[in-house]
Amino acid sequence: MSFALTALAAAVAVAVELLEAMAIVLAVGVSRRWRDAVWGAVAGVVACAVLAAVLGPLLVGLPRDALKLTIGTLLLLFGLEWLRKGTLRLSGRRRRASSAHEFDETREELEDVPLPAAGEADWAARAIAFKGVLLEGVEVVVIVAALAARPTGALPALVGAAAATGLVVLGAARPRGPLSRLPETELKYGVGALLTTFGVFFAGEGLRVDWPGGDLALPVIALVLVAVTQLQVRRLRGSAVPA
Repeated sequence: MSFALTALAAAVAVAVELLEAMAIVLAVGVSRRWRDAVWGAVAGVVACAVLAAVLGPLLVGLPRDALKLTIGTLLLLFGLEWLRKGTLRLSGRRRRASSAHEFDETREELEDVPLPAAGEADWAARAIAFKGVLLEGVEVVVIVAALAARPTGALPALVGAAAATGLVVLGAARPRGPLSRLPETELKYGVGALLTTFGVFFAGEGLRVDWPGGDLALPVIALVLVAVTQLQVRRLRGSAVPA
């Protein structure tokens, strides 16, 4: 149960973040030059790799209880924010999440920037691609590092992350259609529920809470979170005003 939930949380979190980063890089490549889009994306990947190289050993080196509390806190910080946004989007209080919208916005942003002469670096395009990969990549690194640092091992988080990365890369060949059809709002809401579930569970273990049933408490926590947030969605939906 724990293996499956961890792999699922890592896979969906990585997938939705990479989709947004991919949408921005593709928009830069289509609107400007692919060379500059690739340069910016590679720089962002390198920056995220450096962060991962620092964060992973830092987490693993913590004492067991401190590790669980740190993992739980990190997952709660991300999970509660994703869950809050997902609840507002499902209720209509915020615009639905869409990588296709990110794609269109990036293209519109670059329309007003003059294209450099042939042979010159397009720093505006590189900066936008770099920023897109870095901002989404930092969340991926922190979430996967936290899930992978669990005392039971890193395998489920790495399997989920690798599977999601492969699927997103395969989908990059046809950006606009698949991006517009994905239920990203529901996916992000689900990720928020899963990350918050793990956050509550590990933070509790770090504080010496003895969960009844051990890992079997995970689906119970998840169901409670979903039930509470769905009630909130219904309460907000009646007076929804899109942001």
